[in-house]
Amino acid sequence: MEIERAREDALVAASAAAATVAVALLSSFTALVSVGRLPTLAPLAVYALYLFSRKGGPYGAFDTARNWAVAAAATGVVVLAVSAVI
Repeated sequence: MEIERAREDALVAASAAAATVAVALLSSFTALVSVGRLPTLAPLAVYALYLFSRKGGPYGAFDTARNWAVAAAATGVVVLAVSAVI
């Protein structure tokens, strides 16, 4: 594995992990948001999609590690927003 590929994987993994931990902590320590166990893991699903979609084909301009990391963080925000509304 190339070092650049490892850095990209670490970036997306760290973003997904941080979003997952943030959702879990906010859910357990605040009364405003109550998130179930499965939705809490939604940012990790984005990371899994990233891993399985990066099998070596030609990637588009939007298929970058930075965009996947933002998608993982945005998924965490969406889970929190939906849980706050429902």
